[in-house]
Amino acid sequence: MTQVTRALVHRVVAAALSVVVLGVLGAMAAPAAQAQSGDLTVVQVRQNFYMIVGDGENIGVQVGHDGVVVVNAGTEAGVPDLLAALKKISPLPIRYVIDTSADVDVVGGNAPVAAAGVTLFSPPKGPGAEIFGRANVIERLAEMSGYPTKGWPTDTYLPQEPSRTFYLNDEPVIVTHAAAGDSDSFVLFRRSDVVMAGDVLDMTRFPLINAADGGSIDGEIAALDDLLQIAVPPSPLIYEYDGTSVIPAHGRVADQWEVVDYRDMVVIIRDTIADMMRRHMTLEQIEAADPAQAYEPRFGSSTGPWTTNMFVAAVYHSLQAAKKK
Repeated sequence: MTQVTRALVHRVVAAALSVVVLGVLGAMAAPAAQAQSGDLTVVQVRQNFYMIVGDGENIGVQVGHDGVVVVNAGTEAGVPDLLAALKKISPLPIRYVIDTSADVDVVGGNAPVAAAGVTLFSPPKGPGAEIFGRANVIERLAEMSGYPTKGWPTDTYLPQEPSRTFYLNDEPVIVTHAAAGDSDSFVLFRRSDVVMAGDVLDMTRFPLINAADGGSIDGEIAALDDLLQIAVPPSPLIYEYDGTSVIPAHGRVADQWEVVDYRDMVVIIRDTIADMMRRHMTLEQIEAADPAQAYEPRFGSSTGPWTTNMFVAAVYHSLQAAKKK
């Protein structure tokens, strides 16, 4: 073995050992980064960024000297536990509530969570925190029977705007439209290297295709492609950098490689169903053929609010609608 070859071998072995050691240390440290607050679990993702799990969609919390920024307000019933968890994270006031969509488990707590905060601006906007989202969020909330206008966004970015940028707690915060639906947004915290993906990514199930919100299977794939442009993979120095933390609608924090796998899965299922449709198979025949079978153990379900057959049917109808355009 030459000296150069021997040196390369030593570097590879050292890198592998570093990955193993860091993985073990990370596993040991993980429980210390979590805390319970009522029925909610608080996970520290970065030094000044937390994820709250257990009330609707995953909730993101950025903290700093400017105050607290909350991404997704959870359900109305979960507000007391959420406010208690926020107080444990930081005693500073809530300044912003940012909606990643108009889903009820995202916006249910908008009004009371915002009311518990203090705006960065002077009246007449009032004493509460700002609620921010895409303008289409207001349209969706107006369609919800009984939803209070106090929970509507007090500031928005319009459909012709691709994004809106803030600077809070010493980092840029970029809210970008996600093509998966009219009201969907990504929220990127640039310095923390965390992105809230909303319904575009769900680590517990197949993606929700919501036609009523302007969603489609092609829009979902386009949104996942955009998410991949935001997220940075943990390479080549995987023992030094974890990559961008991607917080999904539900489930654990993902990295960019896992978003690639998720996108590829959706593309494969979409193309499989499209091929079946070209062979003039009916929806019932396609469902019987089970085009998502390879991924069902990980993301499928035969019960609950979003089953495998519901996803397959949504893809089918989405492709049908696209053909008519």
